[in-house]
Amino acid sequence: MKVPKAGALAAVIGLALTASGCGGDDGPQGNLSIGIKFDQPGVGLREAGGTFSGFDVDVSTYIAKELGYKPEKIEFKRVDSSDRELLLQYNEVKFVAASYSINDKRKEKVDFAGPYFLAHQDLMVRAGDTSITKPEDLNNKNLCSVTGSTSAENMKSKLAPKASLLELESYSECVFALADGRVDAMTTDNSILAGYAAQKENAGKFKLIGLSLSNENYGIGVKKGDKELQVKINAALKKMVEDGSWDAAVKKNFGSANYKSEPAPPITSGS
Repeated sequence: MKVPKAGALAAVIGLALTASGCGGDDGPQGNLSIGIKFDQPGVGLREAGGTFSGFDVDVSTYIAKELGYKPEKIEFKRVDSSDRELLLQYNEVKFVAASYSINDKRKEKVDFAGPYFLAHQDLMVRAGDTSITKPEDLNNKNLCSVTGSTSAENMKSKLAPKASLLELESYSECVFALADGRVDAMTTDNSILAGYAAQKENAGKFKLIGLSLSNENYGIGVKKGDKELQVKINAALKKMVEDGSWDAAVKKNFGSANYKSEPAPPITSGS
């Protein structure tokens, strides 16, 4: 998302707030705008009929409930990896739950609640492929990831520098490339890969290798300095784990991919 000039930006945000009814986001009397991914099955997906599904959607809905918002008061807004911080800074969303890994660089711009999920970079291959069991096996093979992703950079710089890397705009495009045989594997967080593998149309087509090439602690992003909201979200996340809703959401969204998730991580942000 390109950042408009100051005057134009104010007008854009004003129109967005007016159109969405988000002016009352500070209390349950208004709508609650939440930033999620729209194109990650199992994590955050806008379905064809306009409904939403995925682990981040379930976590967000639970948090909203604990903040006093009914489901019909939730407005999910699409965020891309490159504009999560901007949407928070300009109050276009109240919080972001979008496979948002906590790191020091991002903490300079936003605050995080959580973490609420621990993912790892992994590889996904076609179900019958036994030639790839570790990153080095990708040297001299074709690999797909999303343009500018940390997963792609890890492969290029450390794990498989001789792999032929195809960088596309979305993970969905990588899935198609893998299915068509144009690439031998794709890489990103295992949660995202499991979501694609679990889709009905992909049943039996793909498998995850089961590697832990990085640790990705997903957090809920809030505007820098909003400690009150951070504390409330942390309390909601703790309750979600304690009452079994967290485990239920993991099984619902990733179960059919035979995905073995990590236990819910301890909440450390804001403590």
